[in-house]
Amino acid sequence: MELTTKEKSKRFFSKIIIGLVIFGYFKTMDTIKSQEYKSSEFTQFKGVVQDANSKKPLEFASIIINATNISTITNTDGEFLLKVPNNNLDKDITISYLGYLNKVVSLSSFTANKFIIKLEESFEKLPDVNLASTNPISIVEMLIKNRQKNYFNKPVIMKAFYRESIKKRRTYASLSEAVIDIYKQPLESNSKDYVKLHKARKSTDYRKVDTLLIKLQGGPYNNLAMDMIKNQDLFFTEDIFEIYNFTFDKLISMNNKTVYVLNFIQKSTIVEPYYQGKLYIDTQSYALIKAVYSLNLENLKKASKFFVKKKPAKADVIPVKTKYIVDYRVANGKWYFGYSRIELTFKINWDKKLFNSLYHLTIEMATTDWELNEENNNLKNKEKLKPNVILNDKVSGFSNPKFWGEYNVIEPDKSIENAIKKIQRKLK
Repeated sequence: MELTTKEKSKRFFSKIIIGLVIFGYFKTMDTIKSQEYKSSEFTQFKGVVQDANSKKPLEFASIIINATNISTITNTDGEFLLKVPNNNLDKDITISYLGYLNKVVSLSSFTANKFIIKLEESFEKLPDVNLASTNPISIVEMLIKNRQKNYFNKPVIMKAFYRESIKKRRTYASLSEAVIDIYKQPLESNSKDYVKLHKARKSTDYRKVDTLLIKLQGGPYNNLAMDMIKNQDLFFTEDIFEIYNFTFDKLISMNNKTVYVLNFIQKSTIVEPYYQGKLYIDTQSYALIKAVYSLNLENLKKASKFFVKKKPAKADVIPVKTKYIVDYRVANGKWYFGYSRIELTFKINWDKKLFNSLYHLTIEMATTDWELNEENNNLKNKEKLKPNVILNDKVSGFSNPKFWGEYNVIEPDKSIENAIKKIQRKLK
């Protein structure tokens, strides 16, 4: 089955997700600048979330301050840092993770060192379901039908942390981080979400990567585009069942809720590269609460065209591995966009060169706070980050460890932390 040009243009997954701008050799090192740190009325808490039995760190676990919209997420080592306004120090936090029981912890119980939080796997008996209720097509149809009821349909302003990194094998060539404001539009609005750059830092050293300068185009807009609920016309369309086969996987517990796990994969008759992965759908409300998927790379020639915006004529860019994660969180019975992560690995072959280069790109964004935009405040065009932005070109340098002040950010994993330490040594 070959899709028409019109149908192809509607497809979200195969038309966005990363713009790579690849140039010839640049030999440059950004000037590293420090900025003054301003103290604020907050207290920070460090912790590690791990499996209670195996002690395995639980990556991307959600940590939320109860009765607030303040949240963060663990890194790939299960670590987190949560900055709490001092007027909320009497509150508890809730830690949740896929397949584990939620845990509530008092902030007053934290110790001076990294506090270890152990989650128990959920082994409670899940309710019996009949075959009719696990019909995957019916479940997806209910997800689409209940979309307005399950998700915020009002304008909100979200505070979020964004990070992008580029590595050549194990060496970091570029690291950019930012705190941004996201002006999220209502579900039924035709207006697009837009971003204001609030604070950012970066470090690049392209002398480490010999022949190429690679930049990511789109910045936070790549992560926003993964909001499958807001961008309904880009994935959950009327022709979705013509593109994908859905199968029922299992029932699990997630955030103390019973969840359907559905597998999806593009039909074998489809020529264009699409995605395969899993959808996690609440059995009671039919809300999509998580999706994990990857791109079908069988047709490498077509797949590579989805990523590369510009490249040298003698270089072939071949996608080797992809992974995408999107998470939704719940507040007062309504779900909202919470976290997304994109991991890409590319091999770059040069004409008449014996060896190739392997690059790893990671971008992630987590909402850390939000409020209703009741007055529907808007930004002037000059204040908005452009959708085709190359964040690395917008930022003027790295800075000291206290750069972020009171803002909640994602703790760097060990490899990024080592890269940051090298940068900080240069500051001295």
